[in-house]
Amino acid sequence: MRTTLRIRRAAVVFTAIGALALTGCGGDGDGGDKKPDDGGATTGEDSTPSVALPKLDGEKLSVAAVWTGPEQANFVKVLKEFEKRTGATVTFVPAQDPIINFLGTKIAGGQPPDVAMIPQVGAIQQAVAKKWAKPVGNEARAELGRNYAEVWGDLGKVDGTQYGVYFKAANKSLVWYNTKAFENAGASEPKTWKDFLSTAETVSASGVTPVSVGGADGWTLTDWFENVYLSQAGPEKYDQLAQHKIKWTDPSVKDALTTLAQLFGKPSLIAGGADGALQTEFPASVTQTFTGGDQPKAAMVYEGDFVGVNIAQTKAKIGTDAKVFPFPAVGAESPVVTGGDAAVALKDGKGAQALLTWLASADAAKIAAEQGGFISPNKTLDPAAYPNDVQRTMAKALIAAGEAVRFDMSDQAPQSFGGTPGKGEWKILQDFLKNPKDIAGTQAKLESDAAKAYKS
Repeated sequence: MRTTLRIRRAAVVFTAIGALALTGCGGDGDGGDKKPDDGGATTGEDSTPSVALPKLDGEKLSVAAVWTGPEQANFVKVLKEFEKRTGATVTFVPAQDPIINFLGTKIAGGQPPDVAMIPQVGAIQQAVAKKWAKPVGNEARAELGRNYAEVWGDLGKVDGTQYGVYFKAANKSLVWYNTKAFENAGASEPKTWKDFLSTAETVSASGVTPVSVGGADGWTLTDWFENVYLSQAGPEKYDQLAQHKIKWTDPSVKDALTTLAQLFGKPSLIAGGADGALQTEFPASVTQTFTGGDQPKAAMVYEGDFVGVNIAQTKAKIGTDAKVFPFPAVGAESPVVTGGDAAVALKDGKGAQALLTWLASADAAKIAAEQGGFISPNKTLDPAAYPNDVQRTMAKALIAAGEAVRFDMSDQAPQSFGGTPGKGEWKILQDFLKNPKDIAGTQAKLESDAAKAYKS
């Protein structure tokens, strides 16, 4: 039986000031010499380490995560520093979605990783229910207490016991755009959904397809839905739907799907149309927006702060060639949905616990932040660690939100519904992208699959 989080769930709905601070920011893209105006533990190259770690000479550890490409490479740099400080050897184990199934195979084969980076709250709860997860030790809990808002600790708890250490957070409510394409079209950053659709038409009229959608990855479509739903239905309904206290046949879901169909129902506004979008994986949805000069395959792409990692694979420069604005307000407020990846120990032992302690530290967060495409929920991290003003502003906004944070809805759901390729919400919303007129049928399928998943 899936346990229930005892915290107030939500996506962060920032004030107008906090949200608008993201628009047009970015400066010259380096920002490294700009000192932050707020505090934080500085963890520079020559500074004293912020965390004490044990000596683990000769110990071999493994860490599993679904990250690939630059995300994986950046995380490995964090692990390398852990090796340097402890003497341990750490191997990165590439995992596949759904990670619970992957871990189940490893455990059944007698080769579980020492630590797994788990991207769904529901998956943490499943790992606990299956008795795979080991409680977080005293040292890591102390780091969490020092460095994190309480809500991030609570997200990693099941029935009051700490199992997860959130290393990476995400602001999943951003629209990134190709500045040349916008300038050529005479387009400006939209603030409302109505303005967003109007801007899309303006860009389309200039000869560039306005929106890139990575529909081959169903999780991107759940993020589209969640942002529209939160802004339109409001936080209370969002909480109820996240916990399946209201059904997916609720009129509020119909309203959100109807709104989303205003975009999905116009193939000319989506790069490649629906069929093309369903063959486009998330990384390609980003890179095709920022290649091709002023004639890219699309002018805008929606997704989180981690888009920066993929932009870095192009010649585009964040802050000049690539800028960002908040997800447009459908209702009264622009939404901000947050997600994250938590480290969970699957083996008892000094090494696994030391790694959790390391990942909860400002020192580990600093290494990842410096690479770009990463936001830490660690409030003691000096914002100067981020490589540009865009990342820095998004990180400050997340930290400033404090206890108001709410989590990605699909990541709160049982993994069979909210986190499995080709099944549940991922598959149903892919079908909806292909046929956005079938709103009632989409609702019925979502409710049928959700009802089964939440009972399991």
